Amino acid sequence: MGTRRGFLSAGAATAAAVGTGWPAGSASAAGSAGSPSGRQDGVPQYDVPLGIAMEGYPSAFPVRFLRLVNQGETVDMAYLDLAPAGGAASGRTVLLLHGKNFDGGAWTPTARALAAAGHRVVVPDQIGFGRSSKPALDYRFTLLAQNTVALLDHLGIAEVDVIGHSMGGMLGVRFALDHPTRVGKLVLANPVGLEDYRELVHAHSTERLFADELANTSLAGIRAFYASYVVTWRRAYERNVELRYRITLSAEYPRWAQASARTYQMAYHQPVVQELPRLRLPVQLVIGQEDRAAVGKSYATPENRAKLGNFPVLGRRAAAAVPGAQLVELPGVGHLPHLEAGRRFTREVLAFLAAGGS
Repeated sequence: MGTRRGFLSAGAATAAAVGTGWPAGSASAAGSAGSPSGRQDGVPQYDVPLGIAMEGYPSAFPVRFLRLVNQGETVDMAYLDLAPAGGAASGRTVLLLHGKNFDGGAWTPTARALAAAGHRVVVPDQIGFGRSSKPALDYRFTLLAQNTVALLDHLGIAEVDVIGHSMGGMLGVRFALDHPTRVGKLVLANPVGLEDYRELVHAHSTERLFADELANTSLAGIRAFYASYVVTWRRAYERNVELRYRITLSAEYPRWAQASARTYQMAYHQPVVQELPRLRLPVQLVIGQEDRAAVGKSYATPENRAKLGNFPVLGRRAAAAVPGAQLVELPGVGHLPHLEAGRRFTREVLAFLAAGGS
């Protein structure tokens, strides 16, 4: 498989429009840590490997670790813990949950804005992702939720407001259902899992998924994949491309690929859509209307592929299923509302968190 669209696809039509080179009409990205070793037609190129726990890659905030034991394996969970910045502290803590193809660092602009508004902000890299350990576990949302509770206990935090993006939205739902006393409000930002992918996508063995991920080492393909998430490419999005590609150059890449295949199985086999009506807390859905992402979309038949990831429809269905849910629809925005429409996203979320209720 040439690109990661086999794992979480934003739609073949969008990706095809992007092509396999630098997104048309966009500025070339500035290099971050491990700057591009060169440019080809203005497009960054990378040849410096990056460890699968992002060792040495700079963070906007201090990174800390919590040691845990998962299924008999000792693992380290990376996290950020931001104090309220300036002004009066709200007394509330916001927990940010990243998506499958992202790490906690993708929340940086949102974390800054929330801290500036007086909130404490906690941003974990879930086990299997980002700077955290990459064990070959039987990944389950219940396990990730338990790890998150352990982190909150470690930090002495009794209750949080949760914002989950993409797969982080699925985890946010599971966390709220399994640990209802720990969650005040829940924001779901273009969450995957608003449909049961098993109905339209064939199941595959972990071995098949692992092999596909191992083969996913094309820089052009990885860049096209991330470009397919958004309506208009921006320089800031190149960070995701750099991280993902440089990790493929690591000697430990097979271990990363194994974790990725196993977390795909988690998202595919553990849907939360049927449980949305069970949520009993204030919920806000923020939905970019151009998003067509779906787990395993390229594994579906062409007929079924066209039915997957219709976020305008999925968002309205989810809002109707969750008692009292607030729906915010963002026109002209794709899968990354917190980055593509950052000011609007922050404004809507802060108003929701400040409103009456839990």
